[in-house]
Amino acid sequence: MLESAHKQINALIDEMETVILGKREVLQLTVTAFLAGGHVLFEDIPGVGKTMMVKTLAKATHGTFNRVQFTPDLLPSDILGVSIYNIASQQFEFHHGPIFTTVLLADEINRTTPRTQAALLEAMSEGHVTIDNHTYPLDEHFFVLATQNPLEYEGTYPLPEAQLDRFLFKLHIGYPEFTDELNLILNQTGQELNSIQQILNASEIAQLKRIVEDIYVDSAVARYALQLVHATRNHDGIALGISPRGSVAFVRAAKAFALTEGRNYVTPSDLQQILPATFGHRLLLKGGHLASFEQLQEIFAQILRQVPVPVRK
Repeated sequence: MLESAHKQINALIDEMETVILGKREVLQLTVTAFLAGGHVLFEDIPGVGKTMMVKTLAKATHGTFNRVQFTPDLLPSDILGVSIYNIASQQFEFHHGPIFTTVLLADEINRTTPRTQAALLEAMSEGHVTIDNHTYPLDEHFFVLATQNPLEYEGTYPLPEAQLDRFLFKLHIGYPEFTDELNLILNQTGQELNSIQQILNASEIAQLKRIVEDIYVDSAVARYALQLVHATRNHDGIALGISPRGSVAFVRAAKAFALTEGRNYVTPSDLQQILPATFGHRLLLKGGHLASFEQLQEIFAQILRQVPVPVRK
């Protein structure tokens, strides 16, 4: 079963890589978050393929896809849906919003108001929407990829730390390598999505998620994960370290990552590889500043040097 699961995951990443060239590590982490039941925040420059990647994932997993462009005048009901009174039936009827999908692209999430941000993030956490005292479940594999542009700050509402914590990973696609971009220029037809094949269906995804739950985590590895978390709380330059919710997410993500590597157990290396994506958006430096990319890399290096890696006896 493990070998079959690994083949399925590799096939999914391979299929996505036919459209998103040269970014296999990012694709693997995106699939990791998907299998772990988490969500991903992309902080990236425009035009590097985020929308295409999300559409590709949705099509390869036989899911539905919706995109919401976040703007300052966007209301929670524009995302969640609204109850409208039907004169003929003399009853309120709920009209589903775009959140009722498998894969949702929340584009430029930091351009909308905190009220609308909170409505989306609550749905992400709870897995359902409550309107007029009625609860409506979301898709069982509901997956949000949100984007924010790090270069534009005017007219934005940065996500507070408590809401950033709802995202399992924060990732960056970045510019492609020269040869990959040249290949893109020479071969792009605009019809790439039409050639994407369905790799997984809903039942297969559910089976993979059940396998993730059964991935073994040794007590020494769990202790190592928690020591890495505590190192952020005791770091001289960090005002807000990883929360207990973040530590649980860290281990859950490591289990999904181990499966993408073809293993049924978590290693310290798994934790080290996903640490930047899991920790980066959850840290607040002293002075109230979010850490820059360079500062984060230095902090991660310090933490990994400081915490001893468990050795099998």
